[in-house]
Amino acid sequence: MSSIPVSPPVFLRPPRLVPGSRVAALSLSSGFVTEVMGRYRAGVRQVAEHLGWEIVPAPNALRGAEYLDAHPQARADDLHWALQNPEIHGMVSIIGGDDSVRLLPHLKPDLIRAHPKVFLGYSDSTVTLIQFARAGVMAYHGPALLTDLAENGGLHPFTLEGLRRALVLDEPFDLTPAPEWTQAGEDWAAADSGGEAAQHVRRPFLPGDGWEWLQGHAPAEVHLLGGCLEVLDMLNGTPGWPTPDLWRGAVLALETSNDVPPPAQVGYWLRNFAAQGILAGAAGLILARPRDYTPDMTTSLYRWVRRVLNEAGRADLPVVANVDFGHTSPQLTLPIGARVRLDPAAGRVTVWG
Repeated sequence: MSSIPVSPPVFLRPPRLVPGSRVAALSLSSGFVTEVMGRYRAGVRQVAEHLGWEIVPAPNALRGAEYLDAHPQARADDLHWALQNPEIHGMVSIIGGDDSVRLLPHLKPDLIRAHPKVFLGYSDSTVTLIQFARAGVMAYHGPALLTDLAENGGLHPFTLEGLRRALVLDEPFDLTPAPEWTQAGEDWAAADSGGEAAQHVRRPFLPGDGWEWLQGHAPAEVHLLGGCLEVLDMLNGTPGWPTPDLWRGAVLALETSNDVPPPAQVGYWLRNFAAQGILAGAAGLILARPRDYTPDMTTSLYRWVRRVLNEAGRADLPVVANVDFGHTSPQLTLPIGARVRLDPAAGRVTVWG
């Protein structure tokens, strides 16, 4: 059993967003947004309608995939521009990708600490979320502009409530299972080919199937850390990897992407965490609904999780799975760096954002 520190890291909380807040749209990963501008406009419109925020594209955000692929410095410049611009109150990732790790040599962490602002994103945005945590500033694992913020048929009430609780309201909140979920695909280019009506057609959803508590009995109350496992694997060993004090005592929120890594691969990544001592010091584990997994794959995944935790001597670790964040819709917004309490006996996860 691990020894959890009495005093976990303390993170600055960015100012809350309010109606009228100006939020910079950033292309820190893929720049393909210019190929689906109808979808982009839908996200901008729905954010304004439901939250009252004005989305402002960063100077390089809409320069196209070819330019941004060749100029990672320009992507980092946009983050720095948003942080230092007094007229910008927050930032949202337009979409993920697979190479924001290339921004590391260009980032200025001191600006994150000097100008704490909301940063919202998931998937490849894990790189940026972790850099905020390294700078001692809370960041928000949640929907991107082209995904759930531009959801067909309007922003899902579950996603909207998650955003409001994490970014707008100023009180503790419980995470809850989604009443329904989907991983059905969407034709984002339809609105750009004369088919804007497609944006208003709601995707098919399945009834919510709740969480699954895999193991553990004792509650844990510490800080939250984590992100997309595939991206954490890219970050592993770089100067952007979390320092030991950030891992120590954390509740880890981990998700997988539409790369659909096999359950065994997830087990191998967790073994790496065990070898680094991360699992020995962890206080709990929150696993997202795995993207595009069959029921058999999910069963295998849970076997692997229990197996690796048992190997690491952490059969005591509280683990809740099938939680609605990451590459699933609708999704929760998780404040990285916030205090969180896992209570297996009560079946509750409470966040002080």
